[in-house]
Amino acid sequence: MLATTAATLALTLATTAAALLALPASPAAAEGPTDTQCTFPSKPYAGRPWSLQRVLLDELWSQSTGKGVRVAVIDTGVDVKNPQLTRAVDVKSGHNDMKKGLKDEFGSTIERGKENGTTDTVGHGTKVAGIIAARPREGTGFVGLAPGATIIPIQQNDADGHGTAETLAVAIGHAVQERADVINISQDTANAVEPTPVLKQAVEAALDKEIVVVASAGNDGLGGNVKETYPASYEGVLAVASSDRNNERAAFSQSGEFVGVAAPGVDMISTVPGGGHCADNGTSFSAPYVAGVAALIKGKHPDWTQEQIVAQIEQTAERSIPGHDRLVGWGVVDPVRALTEDDKPLDRPVADRGADPVEAPAAARFHLGETPEERTTRLATYVLVGAGVLVAAIAGGAVALRDARRRTRRT
Repeated sequence: MLATTAATLALTLATTAAALLALPASPAAAEGPTDTQCTFPSKPYAGRPWSLQRVLLDELWSQSTGKGVRVAVIDTGVDVKNPQLTRAVDVKSGHNDMKKGLKDEFGSTIERGKENGTTDTVGHGTKVAGIIAARPREGTGFVGLAPGATIIPIQQNDADGHGTAETLAVAIGHAVQERADVINISQDTANAVEPTPVLKQAVEAALDKEIVVVASAGNDGLGGNVKETYPASYEGVLAVASSDRNNERAAFSQSGEFVGVAAPGVDMISTVPGGGHCADNGTSFSAPYVAGVAALIKGKHPDWTQEQIVAQIEQTAERSIPGHDRLVGWGVVDPVRALTEDDKPLDRPVADRGADPVEAPAAARFHLGETPEERTTRLATYVLVGAGVLVAAIAGGAVALRDARRRTRRT
């Protein structure tokens, strides 16, 4: 069975209201909600979140806003009542793939046939969608990285973990049918056992359609254990770990050779059901950060393959070592660099990021004896040194002779 990442599992679904989240303390928190808990709806966040402060948004959006790019968010649904998401979501393409009936905020069962993925009693999917494509709005500095992109809302999981590998596979299939360019999956398996092959087949089908598949790496890294999570570990999927304000791996972020890149995942401000914003932590919110960048690249380079888009994100990431690292993959994603250092597409990232080639020095000739040039130099040195000694001797003798004559005259 699939479980939402630790950020989601930490949520407690109340029967009379939405889930509550603790608002982490941060320097910018004074500009945003003052409540210590997040209720839906919430107060707007007035400032610019740190994860966006690290990006020159004007320069980024001069390259692309992701306009025309369709991003499927397979999650707990996307609430279109948040004003920043109302015009970002394609309601007609939405889908509910839950096997069990959902409950609304009053505990009443929602009829599955009338649900199109735009109900979110957890808040998880609404946050994910906001990080990708929330529209700008007066009164808040929060905005999605790709504010021109369109969200396809696919409700496949809930706070109780009712989503399975099978329902996730079906959800991916729906995203393919709805012509998604990018698929974001902010959930992973609860253990390292590879799930049913149906899920892998669905992922491969999406990749074959040149869809970029982005998945969270998981939040089980606190103990230092290294394990593979799915669907992030499938070949071709861009697995995203979490980084902190220092561009280092967040303590909870899952490590492993399958990690492709890292992105901000601590104190992540985003949209919540009904309106307003809250903060949360987890690779669940790092993945959509990268999915937003993928949408921007797709908008600028519509003919690039999904492999080339992934390679571009990995190649331009900010690295601490020249090559791949199991903690943060190829590095922490750099949105502006990904959109500006794009002269030609790559099929895979490389350790050498195209530095100017350095010619190998010519081998020095090894001489067993003295060369004519060396002999000439040596003789010239001898002449110069000898001339200097001779001049010094003559000058010294002249001084001594003068002093001797003076003494004779006095006598």
